[in-house]
Amino acid sequence: MNRVYKFLLILFLPIIFISCAKTPYTNRTQLIMVSPQDEVKMGYQAAREVLQKEPISKDRRLNYLVRKVGMRIAKAANQPNYKWEFFVIDKDIPNAFCLPGGKVFVYKGIFKIAQNEDQLATVIAHEVAHAILRHGAERMSMVQLGQIGKELLARTIGGKYGSLFDTVYGIGAQYGVILPYSRKFEYEADEVGLYLMTKAGYDPREAIKFWENMMRMSRGQKPPEFLSTHPADEHRIQRLKALIPKALKYYR
Repeated sequence: MNRVYKFLLILFLPIIFISCAKTPYTNRTQLIMVSPQDEVKMGYQAAREVLQKEPISKDRRLNYLVRKVGMRIAKAANQPNYKWEFFVIDKDIPNAFCLPGGKVFVYKGIFKIAQNEDQLATVIAHEVAHAILRHGAERMSMVQLGQIGKELLARTIGGKYGSLFDTVYGIGAQYGVILPYSRKFEYEADEVGLYLMTKAGYDPREAIKFWENMMRMSRGQKPPEFLSTHPADEHRIQRLKALIPKALKYYR
């Protein structure tokens, strides 16, 4: 087994040293094995697929609002290599996402929760934060490392224990790796999104009101936090309230 440990150390150490980066604002060390160029290419490809499959709203007012707020957030994000575009998807779902490279999609249903531009900025800034924090690339890197580790350890265990390892690995990946990291990403995007919307001139206190609106609308419809990739709204609101004084330092 000592030889296995040495082999794993030799395999993973170069990856760790080459791929470590720091996140903006939070200064967290992250392991990324995907280049920014490849990440943006994947984002553009995904955006093309979304535009082909999803109904894009032609509502001028909604499109104007999303682009107006979005461009202010984009300016605050300061990503010169991103080609920012903003789209409204014509579905009554309270959701939004930002792909690497700056393609932002906001579902029409979000306007049932966001009651003003500041609250809309909360959503867009949160999704833009995911992109500039490179959470997608970090997640892909985690999956890549997990697959490498799984294959190596499965070969080491081998034989009659192989299927048992697959079962344990699957459970561990869901409950021990993927979900906690997802909540971690959500909290980080909440924090950085709060700073971005404030830098863009929006009131960060409106973020609290937005999530309170979301909590009221989603009562009785969400799974427990332990089994969800998104933090429970009550916990999210508590954390955001604690960050307001720091966010206000970015207010223009």
